[in-house]
Formats: sequence, C-alpha cells, structure tokens
Amino acid sequence: MVSRGWFRGRKQPTSYLHIIGMPGGDMSVPPAQPATTDQAPEDSRNRTAASESLPTYRVNIMRVGYLFMGVGLVLVKWPLFFQNGGLASLPVFEGVVAALLTAMSLLWFLGLRYPIQLLPVLVFESLWKLIWLAAVGVPHLVAGDIDQDPQLKSVFFNVSLVVIVLAVTPWDFVWKRYVRARGAKWR
Repeated sequence: MVSRGWFRGRKQPTSYLHIIGMPGGDMSVPPAQPATTDQAPEDSRNRTAASESLPTYRVNIMRVGYLFMGVGLVLVKWPLFFQNGGLASLPVFEGVVAALLTAMSLLWFLGLRYPIQLLPVLVFESLWKLIWLAAVGVPHLVAGDIDQDPQLKSVFFNVSLVVIVLAVTPWDFVWKRYVRARGAKWR
C-alpha cells in the first residue's frame, strides 16, 4: 500500500473539473439529470450531425455516390497492387497516387455506413477536382491541345466525373453545417 503521508501539511491536489465546466472542486461526478422532452434552445444547437438529419432519400443518394466512387477505384487502382511487383514497381508519384486513391476508396466504402459523417470527403473530392479542372483541364481544353496528350485526356475524363459527386452532395446541408454553423471553441 502506498503511503499518503507526503500530503500532510501540504496543499491538497486541486480539482480541474472547473476547466470542463463542472462546478466544485470536490472531484465528484454531478448527478445524472432525468431525460426530458423539452429541450432548451441552446441544447438544440449542440446536436450531432446524425440528429441534424437529412431525409432518407438524400442520405441514400449520397450512398449511391459513395458506392460509385468506391467501386470505380477498386476496379482501376486496386489491381495495381497485384501486377508486376505491386506499387513498388511504379514510378514514385504514380505509386503515391495509387496509394492515396486506394485509401480514398476505403473511405468511400465507409461512407456507405456513415454517409453524413463522411460528408467532408465528398467536399474534399469536389474541391480538388474543381480546382484541377479550373487550373489545368479547362485551359488545355480552351487551347485545343487536350487531344494531343492521351494521358491528359484520360485524366480530364476521370476528373470530369466530379459531376456525380457534385450531384449527390447535399450542398444546402454542407452550407448550414460547415459554413454557417458555429465552430468548436479553441479552448
């Protein structure tokens, strides 16, 4: 048994419960509050994304998008792991892209189970593809040289599939949840 004698004559350890908003320094747990059906307005702002739900049909449309993207990447990128020495045989940046897109495919499949929680993945996918189209794809298309480079033409087609992601993303919900809503406290 450990002696507690070193506390004698010294200041007792303080409680840090006040930091997380619990009153008192006695280190006790506050009693549980009974569940009520009346919620104060400030409580309604603290709902999770799941309780700020979308209609079922919109969630299922998101699932279709997750499934489309996940299966597409499985068919295109996963075989690279099993061909001629796997990703190690690819040039460095092609291996990086293949690994990144394989990880994205796993997130797409996770989105089937948690569609609202993985909404930032849809937003990320939309943003990077739109930026690429605006900065790289459209200038080549306007210049008329997109047909001269088969790799550029292939990437342009694949990135253009962003229209599916744009169509399944509930942008009004994204606006309310990530732009208009209050952010988390910094402390």
